[in-house]
Amino acid sequence: MSELRKHYFLDEYCLIASGRAKRPSAPKACGEDMKAHSCVFCSGHEDKTPPAKAVYKNGEILKDTNEELVKDWQVRCIPNLYPALSPDAPDVEDSGFEVKKGFGYHEVIIESPSHENKINLFSDEEILLLMKVYRDRVMHYQSKEGIEYISLFKNWGKKAGASLEHTHSQLIAVPIIPTSIVKEKKAISELKNCPYCHIIEKEKGKERQIYENDNFILIAPYCSKYQYEMWMLPKKHVNHISAFTDEMLMSLGDCIRTAVKLLDRTIPELAYNYMFFQVDHDPGYHFNVRIAPITSIAAGFEKNTEIYINTIPPEIAVEHLLNPE
Repeated sequence: MSELRKHYFLDEYCLIASGRAKRPSAPKACGEDMKAHSCVFCSGHEDKTPPAKAVYKNGEILKDTNEELVKDWQVRCIPNLYPALSPDAPDVEDSGFEVKKGFGYHEVIIESPSHENKINLFSDEEILLLMKVYRDRVMHYQSKEGIEYISLFKNWGKKAGASLEHTHSQLIAVPIIPTSIVKEKKAISELKNCPYCHIIEKEKGKERQIYENDNFILIAPYCSKYQYEMWMLPKKHVNHISAFTDEMLMSLGDCIRTAVKLLDRTIPELAYNYMFFQVDHDPGYHFNVRIAPITSIAAGFEKNTEIYINTIPPEIAVEHLLNPE
């Protein structure tokens, strides 16, 4: 059976084609990545990366200097050695087409000093600290002149774009608002009420709900582009992580940890991306985090139509996630 499912409120579709595949399996996502003895992100190898812009240690926010590198840290934020954008980007030549110089910032957030640690294994203290770091670093770069949007994301596994096994996230601050966000904002502005609040109302307690805590709900979206796709939505309307209390940050971290734990239990070591969607200075937007597992490669049809084929309906994905055996 196949269904063309429309997005909750955008003019986008996905093709649910459950007859095309059985439940997938996946090899270890990170088996060939760099090991702990040579990993530049591990504690003790601080001299092998650029000096950290922010180091979190025992409740303090410190910074590496030319004279001394902070040791025994909990979370470490460093400039990306191969940045997509740079604050020192040179001016561009006139090509006859519209172009901007590659101005921006690109930071790596090393989430733990331990090579063996992973999001799904984080303690409450570790996951809360990471969410606080996310909030701090987003706010830090959002305040920079010329920055319009902060892309905060995590790549886990080679197939998801991670070049190192050691758990880390990335932040890229860009001088434009992405077209996808512009499209969402336009659609939201044309509605009387927040569509994400409506999604929560419609999905809460239903077959596509996966998990819920005091402040967040975790669902498999009706129009899922990817197998085992999950969305995390705050039950209270909040547009940006800067407005989060510590209690909300803990709920967010708990929701992310739970999603990754369920995914890893269902298909061990599956590669995935999780991405933060938020808009500063726009109270109409509704903060959300989406996790996109990597179970297939976009092929000609997807690239030609921007309609993604998903062979596992979200309702079945929820059953797999909650009952992996």
